[in-house]
Amino acid sequence: MCIGLPMRIETVLGSSGRCRHGGETHLVDLALVPEAVAGDHVLVFLGAARRRLDADEAARIAEALAGLAAAFAGTGDAAALDAAFADLAGRAPALPPHLEAARAAGLKEA
Repeated sequence: MCIGLPMRIETVLGSSGRCRHGGETHLVDLALVPEAVAGDHVLVFLGAARRRLDADEAARIAEALAGLAAAFAGTGDAAALDAAFADLAGRAPALPPHLEAARAAGLKEA
């Protein structure tokens, strides 16, 4: 499974950047986000930044990843998991718009 990590760009070096995640520094390919500058947060998959993030979204992703780590380790309780996934807790899952449209079209035909 590939999980995107939120990282903060410390320095830009051409089309790459030194980025920090937790206590580690990584060299990240910034070719897909050429507008990124030092101080920006980016979502990184397999060594390449895919898009810029605002600080709030980067924090929410980091909280969700910490929640996953706690769940895998067996150390997270229900309240901690709800806090880690606050944007999902207490609501029904929703289909992406294209799948909802296909579902609605199928219901009309039935």
